[in-house]
Amino acid sequence: MRTRKRTSLGGKLGTVLTLSLIGLAEGRLTRAAQGESPPQETSLQPSLKAAEAEIHELHSALVEMNAEIARSRQEALGLRKQIQETREQLESIKQELGRWHDQASAFASAAPSRSPGAAPRTPEGAVDERLAKVEEEQQLLSAKVDDQYQTKVASASKHRVRLSGMALLNVFGTRGSVDNQDLPTLARPRNALDSNGNFGATVRQSLLGLEIFGPELAGAKSSGDLQFDFFGGFPNTLDGVSTGLARLRTARFRLDWPHTSLVAGQDAPFFSPLSPTSLASFGLPALAYSGNLWTWTPQIRVEDILNFSRGSSLSVQAGVLDPLTGELPYYQFYRTPQAGERNRHPAYAMRVGWTYGGWAAPLTFGAGGYYARQNWGFGRTVDSWAGTADWSVPLGGRFSLTGELYRGRALGGLGGGIGRSVVFNGPLADPNTLVLGLNSVGGWAQLKFRPTEKLEFNGTAGGDSTLASDLRRFAQPRSYIDPSVARNRSTSINAIYHVRSNLLFSAEYRHLRTDEIYAARYTADHINLGVGVLF
Repeated sequence: MRTRKRTSLGGKLGTVLTLSLIGLAEGRLTRAAQGESPPQETSLQPSLKAAEAEIHELHSALVEMNAEIARSRQEALGLRKQIQETREQLESIKQELGRWHDQASAFASAAPSRSPGAAPRTPEGAVDERLAKVEEEQQLLSAKVDDQYQTKVASASKHRVRLSGMALLNVFGTRGSVDNQDLPTLARPRNALDSNGNFGATVRQSLLGLEIFGPELAGAKSSGDLQFDFFGGFPNTLDGVSTGLARLRTARFRLDWPHTSLVAGQDAPFFSPLSPTSLASFGLPALAYSGNLWTWTPQIRVEDILNFSRGSSLSVQAGVLDPLTGELPYYQFYRTPQAGERNRHPAYAMRVGWTYGGWAAPLTFGAGGYYARQNWGFGRTVDSWAGTADWSVPLGGRFSLTGELYRGRALGGLGGGIGRSVVFNGPLADPNTLVLGLNSVGGWAQLKFRPTEKLEFNGTAGGDSTLASDLRRFAQPRSYIDPSVARNRSTSINAIYHVRSNLLFSAEYRHLRTDEIYAARYTADHINLGVGVLF
């Protein structure tokens, strides 16, 4: 069609030129026969200009048509290439089906040699099974492609942004009295109005996150992420328990070179990097205040990885952190310095970890340290420190063991010491009041069993304990939270089932036991059913 169109336009152009010349010649001959003098040159200019304009228009149309023909040729070449690739794929599939048919025939011929109780599969059944598997894999690939397409989010910076998160519903029941109904961490004494238990549901542990992938800076890939949930409290309104307030969790900026990274922002303490797996405890990491150092803290750190032979590597991390102490804010809208910040120096921390990747899952051991200094006024200073150890050990193909241990002092800002850094025997405004840093020890361990890719079971136990001698140092110890708690333990078992890649169900049972200084003990049981949708 385009060739005929081009020929037609060329013919039209020739016809116009021919008619123009014939018209000019006939005009001159007629005027010569009548004895008229030739017209002035200027009388021919309008006709020539009109002819030139039409010729220019036809020339532009020819140029456009040539470009369109070139594009059509490129498209035709692309289609030929796709057809050739499709033919090759069909031929490969045909050969694969032939091999499956041969294998199925061999399988059928060997069937009589099996035991009488075995039920041999027909060749058609074997081929159908393989085809069903191929179809399932194709659907999975299509879902992944659709998922990649859905990750396109517009950004004012024009860099790639990814939206992620989880809508999580928790339905729970508790027997006994606890500090927090939907996510308990401590068992507490029962009040006069308390019943023997309670029931409720919440979605405030739902998570929302953004990731941005920026340009290269000094040879490093830049990226950042932001996460928040709705676990920041309740508005003072009717039924406010169902409309949790938004809360910032983490916000990080990263520069990643091949073996070195620079991380700045608010994140979990890098010298205590692990947490147990749980969908019942998402607003706080599982076993918070039961041996898990976890508090999301503003920090700057540098990470370096040294690779060795046979799949092993050594990672070194070092950085500075905001020296939090765990104190409650004095005001809702204004920030006053905590005791660690009044010392005018940051906290310092580091971690060294060894990883061996030669097994089905990486084997990891790590050790870390933390130090900060706290100023409680009137020359009362306390050294805050911690030594940590963490591990992740695969036990065959289906089991794994993870955990952490710590020993330290004045670690309330990291969730250690059951949230307290110090105890004192009077008002802090009194210069005669003594301040004592709390020594504490804690840890946790989790055994994971994955019978299939979609199902996992987790058994977890942890505890946090302060030294009784510190709590009994004063006749009536004081602190910014309950000073009477000496030990807190938590054990749990849960099952998590991945129905699809983005749909999860979980069931968890948790037992809490909290001991006070003078032999008082409280227990509570918590059952939690969760449904989560990832996006």
